[in-house]
Amino acid sequence: MSAAPPPSPAMPTYLGMPAFPDAARRAVADERLRANLRHATTTIRGRRAGAVAELDDWDALREAGKQIKDHVLANLGHYLRLLEENVTAAGGTVHWARDAGEANRIVADLVKATGETEVVKVKSMATQEIGLNEALAEEGVTAYETDLAELIVQLGDDRPSHILVPAIHRNRSDIRDIFLARMDGAPRDLTDEPAALAEAARRHLRAKFLSAKVGISGVNFAVADTGTLVVLESEGNGRMCLTLPETLISVMGVEKVVPSWRDLEVFLQLLPRSSTAERMNPYTSTWTGTHPGDGPRDFHLVLLDNGRTATLADEVGRQALRCIRCSACLNVCPVYQRAGGHAYGSPYPGPIGAILSPQIRGIGSDVDASLPYASTLCGACFDACPVAIDIPEVLVHLRARAVEDGPRHPLERASMTAAGWVLRSPALLRAAQRAASASRRVVGRGGRIGRLPGPLRAWTATRDAPVPPPESFRRWWRRTDGGRA
Repeated sequence: MSAAPPPSPAMPTYLGMPAFPDAARRAVADERLRANLRHATTTIRGRRAGAVAELDDWDALREAGKQIKDHVLANLGHYLRLLEENVTAAGGTVHWARDAGEANRIVADLVKATGETEVVKVKSMATQEIGLNEALAEEGVTAYETDLAELIVQLGDDRPSHILVPAIHRNRSDIRDIFLARMDGAPRDLTDEPAALAEAARRHLRAKFLSAKVGISGVNFAVADTGTLVVLESEGNGRMCLTLPETLISVMGVEKVVPSWRDLEVFLQLLPRSSTAERMNPYTSTWTGTHPGDGPRDFHLVLLDNGRTATLADEVGRQALRCIRCSACLNVCPVYQRAGGHAYGSPYPGPIGAILSPQIRGIGSDVDASLPYASTLCGACFDACPVAIDIPEVLVHLRARAVEDGPRHPLERASMTAAGWVLRSPALLRAAQRAASASRRVVGRGGRIGRLPGPLRAWTATRDAPVPPPESFRRWWRRTDGGRA
């Protein structure tokens, strides 16, 4: 079989994605997608509930995780300086990146300095956030994802749709077809049995692991008082990427720091049960700087801000920075289960994405202004969150910001201005109420308004509203002599 073409750098970008209502409308119409999502999220949700129920002190652990995260956020500068000091003392090099562009330049320059044109990667939300693969491709460097689900997404020129299970929208037959079409060395008689698919991926990736001189990873946690970095994963690919290459580059959101190993202990209990429904993560890799003859010779840590400082300044919204990327909120969300992850137009899908993306990217686009509305506010996400992020509270907070700062339709602005005039004037309000009562026979049938004309149909396209009453309360009050007649 001929060599597979390198991964396409074009598809995974989220630039130009439609606003959530438009993207969700198409996704909900895809019955196969909804079936895949329903099966996967229901299975994960059930297993997680069982794993959490095993611990009598789960609520206490959850509160401990929340308190540790809030303490770190309140003292972030101190712990980041301590982390830098200890990583440097252990032989690593720390780089600070204000935004995605700066982070991508740092990583690209580090890779090019080695003379290599290929790198292997551990699954990383931070590198997806900054579009690192695409940036490296522009510099002539090919990045190979080694997590199985990320590999499926990459070979399929697709986008991740779940934080923990990026290929959750794909089924086994989809994966087999992608491997046959795009994977170098895939057997022609490959079946869609999980064991066969995993073996094909294992053989494909082993060659990459053994030849790569540069590895790139994210960071789940960083222990400030020792300068230790931590990656949790379930397949062993992370262990290979972290130990075999000569150069290791790790990209970390600044909020991932924890004060001490004792604090890390709390999250090593919270994260596996909330994400994979396991008592303990299969592979927990930790490394502190460099050590001669053991692991990479050069280690670089890129500390990424990219909107996190601005988020930290928001007293309500900052709690999104507690997130440990477990994906529990996605698996319980009725909106995510029907619309899927691509509809969110962001590397961070689901409820956490609906509050994190608009904060780190700003509410200047239609996509980000729409995300706070991608929720029923049912509260299931808050109940599931292992660090007690009150996602509904932040959603309502961001909806107010979207109204003030986000893009708005000219008709919306005109109607809100007109409503302000009417509500400030008793005479105008009485006239508007009389006009509404007079229109009840025209705009509604059977006591309901099913469709309004012109641009107003956007309101009634997804909801019915009761017709105006035959008379206003004020008019009824006067007619009945204060309600006593």
